Amino acid sequence: MGSLIREFRRRKPIDRMIAEAEGGGHGPALRRSMGLWQLTLLGISSVVGTGIFFVLGTTVPKAGPGVVLSFGLAAVVAGLGALCYVELAGVIPVAGSTYSYAYASLGEGIAYLVAWCLILEYGVAVSTVAVSWGQYLNEVTSSLFGVALPDAISQPPGAGGYVNIPALVVVLLCSLLLARGTRESAAVNAVMVCVKIGVLVFFVAVALTAFSTDNFTDLTPHGIGGVTVAASGVFFSYVGFDAVSTASEEVRDPRRTIPLALLFTLLAVTTLYVAVAVAAVGAQPADRFGEQADAGQAVLAEILREVTGTGWPALLLSAGAVISIFSVVLVTLFGQTRILFSMARDGLVPEVFRRVDRKRHTPVGNTWIVGAGVGLLAAFVPLQHLADLTSMGTLIAFLAVAAAVIALRRIAPDAPRPFRVPLYPVVPLLSMASCLYLAYLLPGLTWTLFVFWLLLAAGLYLGFGRRHSRLRPGADESEAEGSVTIAGEVMSPTGPSDAAPPHA
Repeated sequence: MGSLIREFRRRKPIDRMIAEAEGGGHGPALRRSMGLWQLTLLGISSVVGTGIFFVLGTTVPKAGPGVVLSFGLAAVVAGLGALCYVELAGVIPVAGSTYSYAYASLGEGIAYLVAWCLILEYGVAVSTVAVSWGQYLNEVTSSLFGVALPDAISQPPGAGGYVNIPALVVVLLCSLLLARGTRESAAVNAVMVCVKIGVLVFFVAVALTAFSTDNFTDLTPHGIGGVTVAASGVFFSYVGFDAVSTASEEVRDPRRTIPLALLFTLLAVTTLYVAVAVAAVGAQPADRFGEQADAGQAVLAEILREVTGTGWPALLLSAGAVISIFSVVLVTLFGQTRILFSMARDGLVPEVFRRVDRKRHTPVGNTWIVGAGVGLLAAFVPLQHLADLTSMGTLIAFLAVAAAVIALRRIAPDAPRPFRVPLYPVVPLLSMASCLYLAYLLPGLTWTLFVFWLLLAAGLYLGFGRRHSRLRPGADESEAEGSVTIAGEVMSPTGPSDAAPPHA
């Protein structure tokens, strides 16, 4: 038992993480091809998904016009976590995000569990978003061409469909783009982000023409409790900005770029969300939101339809949702593959997840395995009971990041910190407390499923992870130095290993 506890608590040195991130003798394993602008757009793309298009239909009935405060409260929680991410991204500028931060501060066992929380967050988020792609694609094609796929192959299982073919297609298309290269993926993502932000800005501009202060007369009809409960649901709309830090090994000057991209992402997203909420609530009474959601209507589209008196807004919002889903799937898959890449480099998951294509400088096998798994999940599994797991996984990740800030201040007080969390330790402690509170508000079924997931992760660690860890006693030299496999050739930070097979 003592040996197991020591294995669970062993930490990976920060300087070793950074040395591994710099790659082998032929250059970094992952190409540094993104700048601040591309990375910020990647973060915005990951956060601004379909949630903002429809979350008001379920949260306004709980909070009334005070849903604007709910967005602000969720932004505060996300902001506290973002400050912690910014400090850690400067100290540990490597791929893996929360997993890597936890490995350097909280120990291997906690890092492994945190990694599976992130995999849960990203995997369920992608599947939940992807299942609705066919619905909005059908709305666009029906309006433009009068053609739509049958419900049996375009609706989610359990909601009129048997297999969701469009969900599988969108995941595989994103996997193909990611396998081709990070630069190409970032360029396509930048275009899609501009389009979907443009759609939301258009909504705000049109809705404000019908703005009425009377709709804010009773700001909190259900009290502050309604605002906080709605905030736990609104928080789903902030999921994903931690994906910025998973790209640490593929951006230029990561110690500067990652912190700035995190802050810019949170500022842009919060401004956009609050503007949409204010415009929407100002355009129609709060009691209309629940009625529209119960009728299966897209709330923002209905507001535009009533304000303009025409049907084309529904087409515009559907087109925006199609693009939004594609970009969210793209970026979220990116984040999940980079977490598995970091875990494989540490020996905690199989070797295939860290093999990098020599030409593309991307983990191609990793990308296709993740894409196939997520695509099949989205195509065949009903996900209505799993959506809250995304929020749970994110909140636990934020909790771990705040704890890592405190731990690293003690373990490595002299490590370079381009940015320091202000009001330390108040901010990380507030972040931990607020995450625990929002997690407490999630349904009991979510907690049950989450505990089951953690037990599964613990079993995988005991059965595989701890036995193959690069930090285990007796690990060979190439493992101890953090080798990287590139197209079948083992590369160590000092050059090709003697054990490397010859080129084909």
